[in-house]
This record gives sequence, structure tokens and C-alpha cells, in this order.
Amino acid sequence: MPSALYVGLQDDDKVAVYTIDADSGYLTKHSEVPALGPSVMVAANDRRTLYVGERTGPAIVNFRIGADGGLTAAGKASQPHAPTFLAPDRTSKFMLVAYYQGAGAAVYRLDANGAVGAASQDWIATDIGAHAIATDPSNSFAFVPHISRVQDNVLEPPKNIPGPNVIMQFRFDAKAGRLSPNTPSRVEQPDLTGPRHYCFHPSLDIAYFSNEQGCSVSAYRLDRRTGTLSPVQTISTLPAGFTARNTCSQVHLTPSAKFLYVGNRGHNSIAGFAVDAATGLLTATGHAATEAVPSAFSIDPTGSFVFAAGTATGRLATYRVNGDTGALTPLGSQAVGGRPAAVLAILFGD
Repeated sequence: MPSALYVGLQDDDKVAVYTIDADSGYLTKHSEVPALGPSVMVAANDRRTLYVGERTGPAIVNFRIGADGGLTAAGKASQPHAPTFLAPDRTSKFMLVAYYQGAGAAVYRLDANGAVGAASQDWIATDIGAHAIATDPSNSFAFVPHISRVQDNVLEPPKNIPGPNVIMQFRFDAKAGRLSPNTPSRVEQPDLTGPRHYCFHPSLDIAYFSNEQGCSVSAYRLDRRTGTLSPVQTISTLPAGFTARNTCSQVHLTPSAKFLYVGNRGHNSIAGFAVDAATGLLTATGHAATEAVPSAFSIDPTGSFVFAAGTATGRLATYRVNGDTGALTPLGSQAVGGRPAAVLAILFGD
């Protein structure tokens, strides 16, 4: 089954489409479609629809994914604030949205064609810096991490707008599409940790959070019954002795769950970790230098390649993943356009 890579170019107001060569990882430009300040994207569970959050508007645009990976605009849903994170629930009936500057979250119904419809929950106030949202594997719980300080780009001066520095815990009613606070409602963090993005281990009750200000990644035990998180491990994403300014961006697991990667903005690297198959605990494996300010990166669906965008350089770096060690071998980089803020690799076709 072929793979495609979608790159949201925020300053160019478009999404670029590339096909991925399965053997070499080589990218071939396929096409591009207009989108107003695309800053976040996610594919539907059936990989037939691509959802793109537009900062200008703001809105969520849904594109039909064609048999060749190309995109055709299919609808647009206006938003109260610029979407920061999009995640369909596990049944594909709802879209969960987090709003970083809007300080909240919402849930929208998805129709049979994948279009974003009316809100099932039009607003739940959280706090400034709400950076991600997604349901757990049981589709019964969700989490909204909030960073410690609003600071989007390490090339800009710090902005002293405080975030609450917590992970908020919610129950999710998958029939009604509604969130409600869990008990406890918050997972408090050490000072200046700033939990940002997260992903779930596919077979263990573990969730991994990248920590923006803490320059680290944390593993949490997920209680299947209560849907609450308990800290298990926190490990730095930086090499020993590095003291320059840095913030972490995204966190992703390979499909095999053998390796985990986190982006470092400032050190400008992808930090790698081996995942213990029995416990889910992490061991640092090293760093791969990348383009400046890697705010977004993606692992291809086979786990063979990593694609990392340099927000500051407008270039995309490609790496081959060593299946035994997780080491990333650079294969080159190429110009893609202005401020690549979102990168997503998916399988397409039946």
C-alpha cells in the first residue's frame, strides 16, 4: 500500500502533498492545495479524510484523500479559536479539538462522509496553553496537557504569559461525545515542566508526554479502570552538558513501539529512546541533528523513515530508521516552503 506525506506550510497558505518511495524514502512532489495558515492536521481513522486546522479564519477544513494520495477540499467548519490539536475519537463519530490560545477544548460530530458537523460539546474551559487532546485506547478518557509558559518559537524572546503546567484529566462519553472532569481533574507537574503532546503505547498501559519547558519526556501509567495517570519516569531529551535555550515539540512512537522520538527546538535535534517491551520504560539512544526549530515531524506508517520539518529553515529532513537500534541515518533535506508547521505521513488507498 503506498504512502503519502502532507506538509502544512503556514506562511504559504497551502498543504503540499508528496509520495514516499517505500524503499528509499525519497519524496516526490505530487500536488498542493490551498489552506489558510495550516498549523495542525490529522487523518481520519479510515485514512479517507485529512483534517487541517487553519489559523486564519479560523476553521477546520476536511479534504478527501484520493486513490493517488491527492487532496480534494470537501468542507470547512468555522472555529471559535485557531485549532491547536485535532483528534478523531476511536469510533470516528467525533472530533476532539484543543485550543492553545483559546484556553479550552471542544467536541464536534463527524458525519458519515467525515465532514465536521455541529458541536456535541461546544466549549469546555481549561486554561491558556492547552496543547493537545486525544482519547485513550478504550475511548473512555481524554487528557489535555497545558504548557508552563507560552513560548512558541525558541528564535523569539520568551513570552511571560503563564500556563498552568498541568495535565487535565477527563472522562469521555463516546455515545454523547462529551467531556467531563475526571477525579482527580489534574496531574500536577514540577516547575517549568510544560507537558505538550502525548501518545499511547499500543499494548501497555503507558502514555508518553513530551515536556516543552522541561526538555524531557515522561512516561505515565494509565489506570484502565479510572482513566487516571501516575508518573513512572522522566528522562531528558538533551545531551549532558547542553545549557543553551531549548524547548521540546512533538513525541511519536514507531509502529512497532520499539522506539520513541522527541523533537528538540534549540538543540535542533530528534532525540531517540528505546522502549522496554515489558515495562515501557525508556533508555536514551542518542540524537540526530536536524533542521532549525523542528516543531513537527512524522514517522512513516511502516516505521522505516522519519520526516522532520524545520520551521525556521523551510526545509524537510528525511531519516532512515535502524530497525534494530532506532538510530536515525540522514538521507538528505529539501526545501518545502514557508514555515512548515505540520507534517503527517499516512498509508492511502484500499
